[in-house]
Amino acid sequence: MLLPVLFALGAALSNALATVLQRKAALTVPKSEGLRVGLILDLLRRPVWLVGIVAVITAGVCQAVALATGPITVVQPLFVLELPLALVIAAALLQGRLSRTGWLAVATVVVGLGVVLFAASPAGNRTQVPMTHWIPAVAVCVAAIAALVVAALRRPEGRGRAACFGLATAISYAMTAALMKTSMHTLDDGGITAFFTTWQTYGFALFGVCALFFLENAMQSGPLVASQPALTLGDACVSLALGITVYAEYVRTGWWLVPQLLGAALIAAGVLALSRLPLARALASEEKEQPGEGAAADAGMPAP
Repeated sequence: MLLPVLFALGAALSNALATVLQRKAALTVPKSEGLRVGLILDLLRRPVWLVGIVAVITAGVCQAVALATGPITVVQPLFVLELPLALVIAAALLQGRLSRTGWLAVATVVVGLGVVLFAASPAGNRTQVPMTHWIPAVAVCVAAIAALVVAALRRPEGRGRAACFGLATAISYAMTAALMKTSMHTLDDGGITAFFTTWQTYGFALFGVCALFFLENAMQSGPLVASQPALTLGDACVSLALGITVYAEYVRTGWWLVPQLLGAALIAAGVLALSRLPLARALASEEKEQPGEGAAADAGMPAP
């Protein structure tokens, strides 16, 4: 399990860097009430967004290696570390520091993740999945994404809209990972020709583009406290469900569910606490207004 864990952690770190850079870029372009295709064109003119895309590509490569060598039920839950890493990176880029509350929340997420993985003890690494598994999984996920997008567009700008887009992003990311896993095994077994002739390759590319699009809209729709928990927890939960139902991976049940739920509660509490930090709020609004001295002090940043 060492190789997939290391590459999953590398992917989480790269995604964290990309999150910081993309959020900074998204806040510099005109806002819109609905889905706007021109949003991507505007972002392409921002160098910081392009650097973020390089980080996304790096994360994708690391994730592909992790999924090719380990079960999705191990790899994807490690991505809950993305938010703690993103805030640590944000603090470094802003020449600030995390408060004690922030570090406590980071520790809570890490401990919770460790408890969940130890208690669940995921196993299994199926390389091929029959269409009888793929059809219902894709149908359910697409329907859920469509419902969330419709719900988001019916809501005004704010927490509800951001949460809906964040959860749609999470499902898209989880489907990207599930399809990518099969594509990587196809590449390993059949070579580059087989890789480009299997439908899963184009499926994970499509879901990946959708995830990026929904993420940018989530960042513009409302505060981080609404979108990031939905994204972080949603990705882990949906990926776990896909690993069990599609790839027939195993997790321990029975009384082991008690520590698993406890660990999940610690993760949820830590993620929620991190998303409420002044540093997180300052990052989400730094292009609109400068944070006040109080917020800067709470975040550990020098006052302007």
